[in-house]
Amino acid sequence: MLCVLAAFGLAACDREREVDIASRDGILLYGNGSEPKGLDPHLVTGVPENHIISALIEGLIAYHPTDDLSPEPGMAESWEHNGNFTQWTFKLRDAKWTNGDPVVAGDFVYSWQRMLTPALGAEYAPMLYVIKGAQDFHEGKTDDFSTVGVKALDDKTLQVTLEGATPYFLNMLKHYSFFPVNPRAVEQAGGMADRGSKWSTFDNYVGNGPFKLKTWVTNQVIEVERNPDYWDAKTVKLNGIRFFPVENAATEETMFRGGRLHITSTVQPDKIPVFKEKMPDILHIDPYLGVYFYRVNVTRPPFDNPKVREALAISFDKQLLVDKVTKGGQAPAVGYVPAGIPGYPTSDTVQYNPERGRQLLAEAGYPGGKGFPKAEILINTSEAHRKIAEAMQAMWRKELGIDVGIYNQEWKVYLDSQSNLDYDLSRSGWIADYVHPSTFTDMFTTGNGNNDTGWSNPQYDRLVQQAQVAQDEPERLEILHQAEELLLKELPIVPMYWYTRVYLLDPRVQNWNPKLLDNRNYKYISLAADKNGTQ
Repeated sequence: MLCVLAAFGLAACDREREVDIASRDGILLYGNGSEPKGLDPHLVTGVPENHIISALIEGLIAYHPTDDLSPEPGMAESWEHNGNFTQWTFKLRDAKWTNGDPVVAGDFVYSWQRMLTPALGAEYAPMLYVIKGAQDFHEGKTDDFSTVGVKALDDKTLQVTLEGATPYFLNMLKHYSFFPVNPRAVEQAGGMADRGSKWSTFDNYVGNGPFKLKTWVTNQVIEVERNPDYWDAKTVKLNGIRFFPVENAATEETMFRGGRLHITSTVQPDKIPVFKEKMPDILHIDPYLGVYFYRVNVTRPPFDNPKVREALAISFDKQLLVDKVTKGGQAPAVGYVPAGIPGYPTSDTVQYNPERGRQLLAEAGYPGGKGFPKAEILINTSEAHRKIAEAMQAMWRKELGIDVGIYNQEWKVYLDSQSNLDYDLSRSGWIADYVHPSTFTDMFTTGNGNNDTGWSNPQYDRLVQQAQVAQDEPERLEILHQAEELLLKELPIVPMYWYTRVYLLDPRVQNWNPKLLDNRNYKYISLAADKNGTQ
C-alpha cells in the first residue's frame, strides 16, 4: 500500500498543469472578471464584453500591438481625409464573415444605422454623434438615414462626413460601438431594431475577426478558436482563448497560482505588496487611462442637493485610500478626466477638505450628519470594491457623521440597476474608449445611455456640442475643460482615483505590452514553450 501511495504521489507531482497543456496547444487562459452581459457590440458597455468581442469582430481600424495612439489597419486597408479632418474615406480589403458573406462598405452603413436607430436603445449611440446628422437621426428629428454622413460609394469604399474637424477619429473607430455586424444574420434573427435579437447567441454568432466562437457555457467559460477565413489568418499565433468569468479576486488568484490561468483581471490589493516582494516577475502595474468614481443618483433626496454631493466628494482622504486600500500605484482623482492626455490640462477642483464638507452638509440641513436619511452604496460583486466601499463608509462616518450601507449585485444585475437609477450611490469606473478627453466628458450629456445619474445641465450639453464642431484641437480641448469644470462644480459623481492596471501574467505570454487602454489585438499574442517565457 505504501508503494502504491508513493507512486501515486509521484505521478501527481509530475502531472501537467492546465497552463502547461494550454501553452503547448496555443490556448490562452484568460481571467475576465465577469460573465459578459452579451456579445452584441451595439448593446454592451463593459470592459469584460470588450475583451471577448475584440477577438470575434474587427472594425475599420484595429488595435495597434504596442501603442493605443496609433491606428492599425483592420477591415480598412487604407484611408485618407480631406485635409481638415471633416471627411474620411476608407478603402476596404477583401474579407469574409464567418457565414461566408463578403465584408462590404454597406455593412458599416447598416451597422451604424442600427446603432443609431432609437428603438434599439443602444447606450453607446452618442459615441457616433461625431458623424454629421447622427444625433438628429438618433433623437428622432428625422427618420431619413441618408441625412447621416456615412455612405457606401461602392462595396470597397466607405465615406464618412463628420460634424467638425476630428483628427482623432481613427482612434474612435477602434471602439466596438463602431464595429460592424452581419446584416443577414441580424435580419434573420429579428431585424435592426430588435433589442432581443438572438443573432449574437452561441448558435447564431457571425463575426469577421481573428477568432470565432467555439464554446459558451454561462458563468463557466467562453472559448474562441482561430478563424481560418480571417483575412490575416497567417499572422494569428494562438489557436484559441478561453475567457473565464471569475468575479472573486481570491478565487482568480488561486486559479492563477494553481496553473489554471495565464492572466488575471485584477489582484487583491492586500496581496500587491506580497507579489512585489516575492514574485515581481509575474506582477504587472501598467498605466491605465481611467477613473474610479461613485455615480450619484441626483433624482433621489438628499442627493438632489448639490451641497450634499460636494460634501461627499471632498470629505474623504483620497491619498489614504490609494496608499492603504487600493495599493496599486493609483493617483488621487482631484478631477475627473485622468492626467496624461496630450494637450489637456488636468483639473484639480475636488480637493480633500472635510471642514468645508461639514459646513456644506450643515447648510443642506444635516448638521453633524443629524437627520441624514438611510443611503447605500451599490457595488458589483468584488472583494476589492467592497473594501473601498468600507473605507468610504468609515471616512464619511468620521468626517460627516453619516452612515451609509453597502450592497452588492452580480455584474448584469448591477448594470441594470445603475441604468434604471435604482440606487443611491453606485460604484463606477470609466476606462477611455480612445485617448481623448471627449470619451469622458461626452458621457454626462443629457440622455446619454452611459450617464446613469439623472443629472442634466443644458450649459454642459452646449459645451460638449460646441467641442464636437470646433475647428481646431486647442479650441476643442479648452471647451471640454470648461465642461469638465462645470461637471465638477455640480458633482453628480464622486471622483476617487485614477486607475492603474494591476494583474498577474504568466511569463509565457508574449507581446502583451503595457498600453494606456489595455486593448489587445489578439492576433499578435503568442505563448512561449517554457515557463520562463523563452521560445
